[in-house]
Amino acid sequence: MNILVTGGCGYIGTLLTQKLLEDGHSLTVVDTQWFGNFLTKHPRLKILKIDIRETDLIPLDEVDVVIHLANIANDPSVELNPNLSWEVNVLASQQLADKCVRAGVKQFIYASSGSVYGIKEEYNVTEDLPLVPISVYNKTKMVSERIFLSYKEDMQIHCIRPATVCGFSPRMRLDISVNMLTFQALKNKKITVFGGNQTRPNINIKDMVRVYQHFLSKRSISSGCYNAGFENISILDIAKAVVSKVPAEIIVTESNDPRSYRQNSEKLIQTGFEQHYGINEAIDEVVAKFKSGEITDSSQNYTVEWMKKLNLHLSGA
Repeated sequence: MNILVTGGCGYIGTLLTQKLLEDGHSLTVVDTQWFGNFLTKHPRLKILKIDIRETDLIPLDEVDVVIHLANIANDPSVELNPNLSWEVNVLASQQLADKCVRAGVKQFIYASSGSVYGIKEEYNVTEDLPLVPISVYNKTKMVSERIFLSYKEDMQIHCIRPATVCGFSPRMRLDISVNMLTFQALKNKKITVFGGNQTRPNINIKDMVRVYQHFLSKRSISSGCYNAGFENISILDIAKAVVSKVPAEIIVTESNDPRSYRQNSEKLIQTGFEQHYGINEAIDEVVAKFKSGEITDSSQNYTVEWMKKLNLHLSGA
């Protein structure tokens, strides 16, 4: 198939692009490359340095599927520049979806977020529960979902609601829980946990890539939203899992962060998907890549810090 991936140079996109090429697909990657480009050249890969807000520049001729990963990711990054985040995460997304319909794209897969539910009392957070987002980032994801689903009569729409992703990628992130805590233990021999009781659903990056491959290979799956998370675990328990592999001290401090999410991914499992990897495998891989020198404490691995270096926190960015 001919597939266009927005954000294909990102944390998940880099691994996903590699795997889709291995599957035999032809790919066009659209990315601003704010965080670099770690993709290797391939005869079936075209990499375009384009801001998705420049929708007119995105080529969709003969594209069968669009996987839309590009966004301003996570709550702190969005709070740096909410206007930029609405432009990228919502307005550009709407324009892209409209252009996809006009171009005859058959399937549109959107990377939403499991945090769209907000804080829930229910033990099993399923796709039919109301969305009550508590941050600007969550709100941009919810609005974008509704935009895309409005096109489901024109093309197949799959909105994936990932848990917090963990594990190694050549475009590494050290500002997400499992990766961050593992790196702290390796570098500082201690882990600082803020609060600790907040629950986070998690998904190994290898399984996250497999989820997108799954939706590509099973085109009969109905349009709609699908949770993608398998290990609902507290931040403190993640820290304990880390120190069981990397000797380190755990320091618990108070937190004013109320975000606590759970996910039930039974709907995804019913489509035939099976979890293959977990938190422990992610920790092991981060440890191995640190020891091999493939993970360093570069500011490029921290989204907020790097955005500030690029002056993306300024209005008009």
